[in-house]
Amino acid sequence: MTTVDEQGRPEPPLDGDETATLLGFLDFHRATVAWKCAGLDSAGLRATHPPATMTLGGLLKHLAYVEDHWFSHVLQGRDRMAPFDAVDWTATPDWDWESAADDTPEQLMALWEDAVKRSRAAMTEVNGDLAQRARRPLRDGSTPSLRWILVHLVEEYCRHNGHADLIRESIDGSTGE
Repeated sequence: MTTVDEQGRPEPPLDGDETATLLGFLDFHRATVAWKCAGLDSAGLRATHPPATMTLGGLLKHLAYVEDHWFSHVLQGRDRMAPFDAVDWTATPDWDWESAADDTPEQLMALWEDAVKRSRAAMTEVNGDLAQRARRPLRDGSTPSLRWILVHLVEEYCRHNGHADLIRESIDGSTGE
């Protein structure tokens, strides 16, 4: 049975195996992002915490890209999903952050939620084999294991949840973890 905290986040298992523990922490941090973005309108998702230019909308779009990149593109070797497939990442390396201002809160949340769903489906397809190597090599030719990808995603979410805490507090004073 999964325990859910007062913000609706699933608590990671205390005695799970390696896969359950990694996925438990990833889902906890995904739910933290959703909590930090909940109830915000377009202005809220575009707000910054100066001097930084990062926004919660940009964060959602970036995390949607990160989910798609690591699970679909790298792990499964698939082509990038829309809208990420139409971006010239060399010319506009911050496209995900910058273009979010043009999207509605509903579009941003749907993009991120759909990317998370595809990532979960990818995990099901690989049967949780943490030693499985990515199908697409990285720029240096190395191929990370699924274990490495999961730890990297947990790290990515943890880092950005710290940013989300500061931005959300600057918008409406909401605090917590």
